[in-house]
Amino acid sequence: MGDRRSTWGALRWATLLLVVAAGVMLFPVWQAVVLATWFAVFAQPLQARVSRILRGSNRAAAALTILLLMAVLVPLGALTVVLANAAIDLVRTLIQSKGGRAALEAVVSGNGGGPRHFGLHEVVGLVQQYGDRAWRVLGTVAGVTAQSFFGVFIFLLASYTFLARGREAYIWVEEHVPIAPRHFRRLAGAFNETGRGLVVGVGGTAFIQGVTATIGYLALGVPRAFVLGVLTAFASLIPSIGTALVWVPVAIGLALTGHWVRGIIMAAIGLFVIGLMDNLLRPMLARYGRIQLPTFVLLIAMFGGLATVGVWGLVLGPLLVRLGVEAMAILREEGLMTPRGPDLQEHQA
Repeated sequence: MGDRRSTWGALRWATLLLVVAAGVMLFPVWQAVVLATWFAVFAQPLQARVSRILRGSNRAAAALTILLLMAVLVPLGALTVVLANAAIDLVRTLIQSKGGRAALEAVVSGNGGGPRHFGLHEVVGLVQQYGDRAWRVLGTVAGVTAQSFFGVFIFLLASYTFLARGREAYIWVEEHVPIAPRHFRRLAGAFNETGRGLVVGVGGTAFIQGVTATIGYLALGVPRAFVLGVLTAFASLIPSIGTALVWVPVAIGLALTGHWVRGIIMAAIGLFVIGLMDNLLRPMLARYGRIQLPTFVLLIAMFGGLATVGVWGLVLGPLLVRLGVEAMAILREEGLMTPRGPDLQEHQA
């Protein structure tokens, strides 16, 4: 009996170590796998229709993956490059500004000289001027670029696999995890709910507000309108003040530079269009994508994740918190959060 218990204890520790090691190996690609899983879940109704047209789930999965690449990833990558140049130009302009008023005026002025594009001769010049430091910077940039391409490859591969064999993969995981099937289904539901809430409820509202603000900035002739639009979208995540963190300085900057009428129009757009849109769209989109977390907890989870693992923490933070809340609810309903678990409840009954 003692040998059997010893063997069983060693097996459990070995299993735990192997699972932890597997988690460490998979952690660098968790973003791509999570996003691919959500994409496959959201695309299931469309995949069913395309499968009937193309007569095969594999063909439908391939078609949707190619469509995702051409319609979303390629334009998004090109836009990211453009926005990165404009963002660098905006930051450089703000740093060079002397005082708060000068910074507000610089935001709405075109004195930044435009984004600077680096060619081969600029790179060679930097290497000659700064030597080893330039090589380290270039190596870092190359590493980030390679990691991004690798992440996109994993995302596309996982998207195709989950679209083509998602049901089989779900059943395999459900059968192999050491959790009761009913509990696993609840955790899987919380996982899907978080993805739908982040993409539709949070992301949809932020995207629409960012697009609306960008149109307003372009119409009023504000430089770097696309960068300011992206900043407005991110600012919409903050309750109450939200987008005002961006459009208010823009309106003030327009007024300070003598464009009073445009400044008033910008303030009106911010108050009656962007702000009102948040009050109308957020509850509407929440019907289709609502995370069962208080707004304050969701916000803290997003910024806590951002501080811990970087920009992807905006996804990981809410996901882990939502799964943790669901796991505690399961434990409470099963009576496992009492000092002695279900046995104590049965004895009391």
